[in-house]
Amino acid sequence: MAEELALLVADVFEAAGALRRAGEALAGAEGQTQARWQLMSVVSEESLPVARAARRLGVARQGVQRIANELVRDGLAEFRDNPDHRTSSLLALTPSGRRALEAITARAEGAHRAMGEGIAQADLATLRALLRRLTEQTDQWAAAEAEAGTAAEAGGAKRGTRSRAATDRLPE
Repeated sequence: MAEELALLVADVFEAAGALRRAGEALAGAEGQTQARWQLMSVVSEESLPVARAARRLGVARQGVQRIANELVRDGLAEFRDNPDHRTSSLLALTPSGRRALEAITARAEGAHRAMGEGIAQADLATLRALLRRLTEQTDQWAAAEAEAGTAAEAGGAKRGTRSRAATDRLPE
């Protein structure tokens, strides 16, 4: 089981790399980067503070802030007042930003059709469900490891050692 999961992890990383390269090409054809495309997509349905957009993307706030500033500089986004928090502006797409996002999305739809050719929709749905389950279980494991590490540090355990509880949760 552990060996198959390790191979799956390697396959997922390889697929992620291929998809990132494809995403860069798709965004680049419209004069954007994949990072800009992802941020525009995240704020396309609702304006968000940069910190919340970063959490949704799973990346550091500082990097997202830099990209947000670039989008604003280029007229693709704007900062708006946040009625819930005076010091945390909302990032929103401008009409130019929406047009840029629509162009990339249209290009991506064609690419997705080509990439998915010959793969049954039911297989894609099953794969998505399994990946979501693996992601959830991985997040749960990481949270338990972090909790066990915090408890061990508080108890004076040596750095680099695992608690018995953490070791019991390791996959076989």
